Amino acid sequence: MRRLCPGGGPVRRLVSIGIVLCALGLAIALAGASNPVAPKAEYKIVFDNAFGLAEGGDFRVGGVKAGKTPTFDVSKKKGHTPKAVVTAQITLPGFDNFRSDASCEIKPQSLIGEYYVDCQPGNKGKKLPTNGKGVVPVENTSSTVPVDLVNNIMRRPYRERFRLIISELGTGLAGRPQDLNEVVRRAHPGFRETSKVLRILGNQNRTIEHFIADSDKVVGELEHNKRDVVRWVKTANRTAEISATRKEALREGFRKLPTFLGELKPTMARLGELTDQQTPMLADLQRAAPSLHTFLRRLGPFAEAGRPALRSLGKASVKGSAAIRESNPELSVLRQVSDNAKPTFKPLRQFLQTMDDRKRAIENDRRAVNGSPPAPDPTHISGNGGFTGLEALWNYFFWQSLSLNGYDQYSHVLRTSTTVTDCSPLSTKEDPNSPHFKKCSQWLGPNLPGITTPDFTDNGSMAKLQAAAKKPASKVGERRDAGQPDAAALPGQRDISKPQVTLPPDVKQLLDDLPRAQREQAQQKLNTQAPPSTGATDTQLLDFLLGP
Repeated sequence: MRRLCPGGGPVRRLVSIGIVLCALGLAIALAGASNPVAPKAEYKIVFDNAFGLAEGGDFRVGGVKAGKTPTFDVSKKKGHTPKAVVTAQITLPGFDNFRSDASCEIKPQSLIGEYYVDCQPGNKGKKLPTNGKGVVPVENTSSTVPVDLVNNIMRRPYRERFRLIISELGTGLAGRPQDLNEVVRRAHPGFRETSKVLRILGNQNRTIEHFIADSDKVVGELEHNKRDVVRWVKTANRTAEISATRKEALREGFRKLPTFLGELKPTMARLGELTDQQTPMLADLQRAAPSLHTFLRRLGPFAEAGRPALRSLGKASVKGSAAIRESNPELSVLRQVSDNAKPTFKPLRQFLQTMDDRKRAIENDRRAVNGSPPAPDPTHISGNGGFTGLEALWNYFFWQSLSLNGYDQYSHVLRTSTTVTDCSPLSTKEDPNSPHFKKCSQWLGPNLPGITTPDFTDNGSMAKLQAAAKKPASKVGERRDAGQPDAAALPGQRDISKPQVTLPPDVKQLLDDLPRAQREQAQQKLNTQAPPSTGATDTQLLDFLLGP
């Protein structure tokens, strides 16, 4: 076997080395795929000088190393001193949220002269772009005075130190007081905050002056009332002890206080508006105060006199309560009736409103215009107008009374007359053929039930009428007796007493195409099955024609 594979050992070693290399390459590729390089965010930071900074130095955000400073530049604008522009590149995710109020500072990193940039991203204003166009202005930056330079000066003798300070500062700052002022103020954030505080105090100097004067007065008053102050301190101490035992409730109250104040604000605004609106009323109330005082003073005897009446009313209320309890069934019935009466009373209300609407007068009438009340009465008629429906109804009784009654300068006169004739006596039994009946009868029409025709309320006469109605006519146009209904239809004639079916043209054409016997059978079945109110429908006809 060794003779057949003399090189087996080295081959296995080469294969093993290849496998190890492949595994390492695969591990590196997977590590690179699982940890992709985070996108870089860049900002421009402007300083008065970039002393001590080096390319590739640390860039920190809130003390955390978040990137580096790869490049530097110099900004030169006409009329302004040159400024150092530092490019800050952030590689750590989550630190690229710089705002317009962001601030930066150059700080020493070690005692050997290394420096780095430390920034606070800010929390106000708009977000700065992360593509290198976001700029932190020089007003928001500051630089630390290099300690190593100061130490270098301190190495020289005192005489040379003083000469260096005078000559170097005098030469570099000659004619540049404004730049010196700005650099000193930006040298440390505390200088800027101190300037803001001094500016606020300068704007409130009068207030501080009054505060000091008032404080002297308050101290003087406290001296005169020191016993009350001591008592107040002791009481405050006891109050504080009691409050300490209820700190949980107080904490909960303070937690709910902002929400309460937010809800109270609009209410207080409306209360202020109400107070402003009540000012005239309060002024009137002040003027009415004497009368109101008199009224209240006299109200006492009146209330005493009203006590017996109130007692009687209380006794009556006891009986009234019992009566109301007993009337509950009637009230329930009335409630049900009122629910069912809504469909009736709504159109009745609309009808009465329409009848009383002058705009719906059917014609113009000068009597309505002359008789209308004067302006500004809402029923006054200006121009043309007429009577409402209700006025027209009452006008009948008014004008009928005027037509029956005379009127002169003294009073109304009622006109009455009595006429006695042969027809004055009332008679319920009279021969229709007698001259007296023909002279005095006041009938309308030729048919009078019970006189010229049978009385249809008589059972026998009604049976005769029903029998005559069922009897068909013997010929076309046959006349029936007085009071009898129309005769039934002759065979083959249309019976108008039954529903008349009107078929659509297509269905009628379909029936006409059927044989005569089948068509008559279908027509007869439709006439007998059709409901009296609606008639046969297409669906019924199709069910009949297509049915088994």
